[in-house]
Amino acid sequence: MDTIKIRKPDDFHLHLRRGEVLRKVLSHTVGQFARALIMPNTKPGPILAARHVSYYLTEIISALDGFVISDIVRNGQFKPLMTIQITEATTPEMIFDAVKEGATAGKIYPQDVTTNSENGVVDYRLCYPAFGAMQGLDMVLSLHGELPGEMSAGIDKEVRFLHTLRMIAKDFPELRIVLEHITTKEAVRCIAEELPGTVAATITVHHLFLTLDDVIGYSKESKGKMQPHNFCKPVAKSRHDRAALREAVTSGNPKFFFGSDSAPHLKGTKECASVCAGCFTAPVALPLLCQMFDYLGHLDRLEAFVSEFGAGFYKLPLNEGSICLARKQWTVPEECDGIVPFMAGQNIFWQIEA
Repeated sequence: MDTIKIRKPDDFHLHLRRGEVLRKVLSHTVGQFARALIMPNTKPGPILAARHVSYYLTEIISALDGFVISDIVRNGQFKPLMTIQITEATTPEMIFDAVKEGATAGKIYPQDVTTNSENGVVDYRLCYPAFGAMQGLDMVLSLHGELPGEMSAGIDKEVRFLHTLRMIAKDFPELRIVLEHITTKEAVRCIAEELPGTVAATITVHHLFLTLDDVIGYSKESKGKMQPHNFCKPVAKSRHDRAALREAVTSGNPKFFFGSDSAPHLKGTKECASVCAGCFTAPVALPLLCQMFDYLGHLDRLEAFVSEFGAGFYKLPLNEGSICLARKQWTVPEECDGIVPFMAGQNIFWQIEA
């Protein structure tokens, strides 16, 4: 198969940032995806309340002014799905107001574990009033699934967090929960075999390609040097974990769907002593997914993973329209407006057709 045509896909986990960076990166998503779930851990100021949702949505739409693709947004062919950040201070009233303003999900970050998570959660039970309101309104809870604090090593934080996930799912049996950007075989097993249909998981494209060796300089390609543009949170794990992720995305299990976790940082904040976490995958997300599913012998299952399963879990209609990809080699640019994309300078073997 040298070409593939699929229903226009969704990205159920996307970082757009604010201001200048937002204006630099948004077109990469709009050119590939019909909808994207926009993460709320922004600066200046996280998206914590209804008024923040409104301001941020206006900023996103305004960022498209002057783009040729701006008419796509105005015609409803691209829709930002907004979120708020859930903290220990979030009240049921804040949940009610955010839903009225159009928020699709509430996102929790563990304190000090990832980018802009200084106000994150330590005690998840303090969020129970908010969870109750979300369950009553059928609002999705989105979890960065790593244990906060210093009681577990970073490499173990996702597996250790699964106890908290099981607790929340048990205490709120009707609450829809997404464990974001999973990285371990234990998380795959927990979602697929243990937890009910109210709990699902997103899987990124970069975690389908990377292992920890690709980050810390032990892979052949890294030539013994640290690779800051492969550094993300949660960090990539072992080959066995990567194999479990690959099996999950091609399994046809609707509990696993795509969320890019594309997280842009300006080049200077990645190539420095204090490296920011995040892989900027938006420019290459769909071609790389196509390449991976082709490599695994399951191109026929790509459409469900990117265009159907997430929409079903979020109770959204399937997208109208389609997008075509062709088997064609191209080289990823070294930079995109001062931001280094994932696999910069490397060859990719599928390309979106104009």
